[in-house]
Amino acid sequence: MTDAVPEADPAAHPVLADWRPLPPRARSLFMLSHATMGLALAVPVAIVSASTHYVPMIPAVLGALVIGAGLGAWLGAKRFRSRAWRLDEDGFGYRSGRLFHRETRVPASRVQHLDLRHGPFERHWKLATLVIHTAGSKMSAVSVTGLDADDAEVLRDRLARQLETDDAL
Repeated sequence: MTDAVPEADPAAHPVLADWRPLPPRARSLFMLSHATMGLALAVPVAIVSASTHYVPMIPAVLGALVIGAGLGAWLGAKRFRSRAWRLDEDGFGYRSGRLFHRETRVPASRVQHLDLRHGPFERHWKLATLVIHTAGSKMSAVSVTGLDADDAEVLRDRLARQLETDDAL
């Protein structure tokens, strides 16, 4: 069972390389999820604009919904491009944000347990969400959406192996 987990040599497996972006197919997931949010936010705007009678009802509703979904999809594409992750000998790193840049570092010794999630759209695009639970902090989990499913499994197994090694000491 442990034979499938790569060794710690960075040259032996690309997962252990420097910062890696999310796979290109994750862009569709980000655009779809943000377009849905934009659509949901556009519904009240459409209702208000249709009730004012300054604009005919059908064009006002359709215009607000199209603009909301389009802005959401655009924002999703922008957010997709700002995400990257890395795994090295010390642990896991995750970068996100364009306007407000954020970099999270999870030392392997702080990992408590790991979850791998696959929603229906993630399964369709062969993606996964890795949730890394850590010990003793206010924000005790790091969730990375849009990872390649194979990379997510390797990350989970590598971090779990490091956790087992630390527990054995």
